[in-house]
Amino acid sequence: MTDPIRLSKRLVELVGCSRREAELYIEGGWVTVDGEVVEEPQFKVQEQKVELLPDAVLSKAEPVTLLLHQPPAPDSSTALQLISPATLSVEHRYGTRPLKGHFVRLSPTAALQADAGGLLVFTQDWRVLRKLTDDAAKLEQEYIVEVAGEIAEHGLNRLNHGLTYKGYVLPPVKASWQNETRLRFALKNPQPGQIARMCASVGLTVISMKRIRIGGVSMGKLQPGQWRYLAATEKF
Repeated sequence: MTDPIRLSKRLVELVGCSRREAELYIEGGWVTVDGEVVEEPQFKVQEQKVELLPDAVLSKAEPVTLLLHQPPAPDSSTALQLISPATLSVEHRYGTRPLKGHFVRLSPTAALQADAGGLLVFTQDWRVLRKLTDDAAKLEQEYIVEVAGEIAEHGLNRLNHGLTYKGYVLPPVKASWQNETRLRFALKNPQPGQIARMCASVGLTVISMKRIRIGGVSMGKLQPGQWRYLAATEKF
């Protein structure tokens, strides 16, 4: 029996590529050991069957951004635990191949309103992180809010313009009825608890909230607990 060696070294021996090329193939999910994809170049092999998949592409894995439909929860800090290959939306299982590397070093951005569900963004891409952080005040967020109670006279006008929050005059908000019990809010950089307080100020009680869009990116038809990759054509 031979001594264990790094998978990257074995691949170099098999296909005659450079060490760096071997690492890129492995990290890209193009190498199998006894039929199972292994993405760690340092993985030790002995007599196992190592193969380079025939459609292998030699390129460095790009950072990814993941969009999750967070179910309503009092604490969204555990949302990252919902993301795995098994919870990738069936409708979006094409294009990008899920890799282990896609689920590490993910930064959460743009926190939800308290007790809200809906669109959450996790990213490895510093450009996306900077956009959602530095331009937070410029990016419109859209929420669907289910409410109970009877709205005060001229309440909708007051929601759109005329409210204050913690002593400050709120910037313009687009509020409209989606149906008899649901309001649509489009607003920029909502502060924690802002939407619930706005509704309370006009006699409404929030039953549930769901964020469906940030900037130019919408959640789409994701089911609660499912996620998808941000497409290359989508921009916040």
